[in-house]
Amino acid sequence: MTARGRAQDARTMARLGAVQALYQMEHSGQGVDGAVREFQNHRLGGELDGEAIREADDAFFEDLVRGVVELQRKIDPYIQARLREGWTLKRLDATARAILRCGLFELIRRTDVPYRVVIEEYVELANSFFGAGETEPRFINGVLDSSAKKIRPDEAAA
Repeated sequence: MTARGRAQDARTMARLGAVQALYQMEHSGQGVDGAVREFQNHRLGGELDGEAIREADDAFFEDLVRGVVELQRKIDPYIQARLREGWTLKRLDATARAILRCGLFELIRRTDVPYRVVIEEYVELANSFFGAGETEPRFINGVLDSSAKKIRPDEAAA
């Protein structure tokens, strides 16, 4: 694998870790500092059941987790705008919420990553959590795509 391929793989693993950390924070009430520390020390790039876990980009992981927490009030309205009338964010699956929040954070703050790459990465994560035939990956794709057009209109128009 090339150095560029390893870097992309490390970012993919960081995205996966960030989604898992946000999910864990929501369900356990753990704070951002504890979650970041736990994942960096015990989950990213270590071993799980005797199997090596691929390395993750620690700095990218931390930026995602902390950034989502910092910008959640700016991120959530993009999700809420795509929900059916009467639905709330709490009705969404917690994993789907974490995936959407990470993807929206990248669209808002990580302009070094092309918006199409952001969408592809998070739809792929959704497929791994829910299965390609489920509704969640399509919903996540729709939210991220419509939001990208508002957040990055120049890039989306190109």
